[in-house]
Amino acid sequence: MPRLLEVSVPESFGARLRAYRVAAGLSMGELARRVNYHKSYLSKIENDHKPPSLVLAKLCDAALGTGGGLAALVVQDVPAAVEDTAGDVEAVGETWLLDLTASGGLRFGQGDRPPTSGLAGFTAMAGSGQNADDHVIAALRATFDQYRVLGMTVSPALVLGPVIAHLHSLRSLAATASGPVRTELLMLASRVAEYAGWMSQEAGDDRAAGWWTDQAVRLGAESLDPQIVSYALVRRAEVALYRHDAISTIELAVRAQLDPRTAPRVLGLAARCEAQGHALAGDLDACRRALDRAAKLFALAAAEPPSSAPILGSSTGSDELRLALGWSLFDLGRPGEAAAMLDLPLASIPPFARRARARFGVRQALAYGQSGDVTQACLVIRAALDDAVRVDSATIRADLRYLIRTLNRWPTHQAVRETQPLLLRALSTQAGE
Repeated sequence: MPRLLEVSVPESFGARLRAYRVAAGLSMGELARRVNYHKSYLSKIENDHKPPSLVLAKLCDAALGTGGGLAALVVQDVPAAVEDTAGDVEAVGETWLLDLTASGGLRFGQGDRPPTSGLAGFTAMAGSGQNADDHVIAALRATFDQYRVLGMTVSPALVLGPVIAHLHSLRSLAATASGPVRTELLMLASRVAEYAGWMSQEAGDDRAAGWWTDQAVRLGAESLDPQIVSYALVRRAEVALYRHDAISTIELAVRAQLDPRTAPRVLGLAARCEAQGHALAGDLDACRRALDRAAKLFALAAAEPPSSAPILGSSTGSDELRLALGWSLFDLGRPGEAAAMLDLPLASIPPFARRARARFGVRQALAYGQSGDVTQACLVIRAALDDAVRVDSATIRADLRYLIRTLNRWPTHQAVRETQPLLLRALSTQAGE
């Protein structure tokens, strides 16, 4: 860890950048080379003729060893919707309360509907009178597992409808069940509702994602599932992470680790998300400490006997923590290290896990682009584009737009000129853009 530079603290970003650069003994040309921005652009930043981006601030922090001091000066607008995800999980979504009526039907509070569009038929009354047993539950579990596999490879729009209908069936059966059968149905329903929340986020509907996560918490409470409340906090932390809200990401991930009943795997997922939040905030040491905790928790989880309950969260490969570290190094303004860190674990992601391959492939291309290896960035993104188009993820689209802006800094580079039309076509193919 480089020693933090001790300099006086000027008011403007440009003045502080100049003070840090001079204290480090770097010319403007050398700093420009290290962060892969043009010298004239940095000159405009230092003279306060252009506002800095958060990305540039983090790159300069890493190059100058300033411990996030420059990034802290850049105000990043966070959408107001993030405030909703930071609230008390038990109190969120009261107006969308999903109740099970005495007749076994489903109704929505105050005449409202869930905040998403493809829900035709979900509000139909149940009351089918069907009974569930162990064989039915096993079949329903297997069906959900297949939906999860499908969700790795196709657009969330193709998965959400069947998943929500599956949840409807589970709640209908739970209405007429009792004892352990009812508990198992409700626990499975809570996992299905959580998955609907994730697919809603991937579809770009954060409001619906929060709503379905609320339903997962309520169903989990009915089934006495101690894991779902903590995991719901992890999911909300992930929403905040994708919105680049470091404070909410860290706070929610820390809250997810407070319940002593929470299983090591969920605690590990929370610690991993906390690490990524610290990376967003520019704190490398805190990021590494959280990743170390996550590694120990995942090791504990691996030593436990397999659970009969559906798994919470997704597995992206054999080395999830290296993927998380690579992601975090990029957010810490260390794109060269990030690109190298992502190489081996990215190769370990199986071919059918298209969503994960696209997410980390696009992130690696971004890392190569930010580090100045434009040719490699173009090679990596060309390999990832087919997966990105197929899974049609809102979060991946955001990184694709970011990559386009990054590559635009080299408009005459042959690889960029050949790749940019492919990127634009991929964006226009997804979500009708």
